Amino acid sequence: MARAHALDFDHDYDRESVVPRVHRGPAYQAYQVLHVGFVAVPVLAGVDKFFHLLGDWGKYLSPVVAARIPMSAHNLMLAVGGFEVLLGLLVALKPKVGAYVAMMWLFAIIGNLVLLRGHWDVALRDFGLALGALALGRLSQIFDVHAVVKRARMEAADY
Repeated sequence: MARAHALDFDHDYDRESVVPRVHRGPAYQAYQVLHVGFVAVPVLAGVDKFFHLLGDWGKYLSPVVAARIPMSAHNLMLAVGGFEVLLGLLVALKPKVGAYVAMMWLFAIIGNLVLLRGHWDVALRDFGLALGALALGRLSQIFDVHAVVKRARMEAADY
């Protein structure tokens, strides 16, 4: 077999036969932690943009960005909240795509924080989160259910 994680089956490849054999061990557990985290955190942060229970999100908006948008800073933060909720749902349903969108979103947030200055700790934290999103994207190539079944079928066709 070409890869260490290659599948070895001699029957039809469906979810029930492939998924239990592949989804074992610490790598899969790491994928699950990242998957759940990158669903929950954007949804919670996005919802909080409407309720302000966790913090004052407006203080993290750079004046440079605020001056260039065609809406009030408050309305922008509401739009950001809606986007973050949708992002969490995208990660939940399509982690192979959503993880990379989350990574790019985090880099946009980091750019905003660099313009704002004074929040280097938050920018550094978001860089760590962006690396986590990248790791989720890479792990989803192996562990996303649809990818597992597709890869199993492709490997079977190679034999």
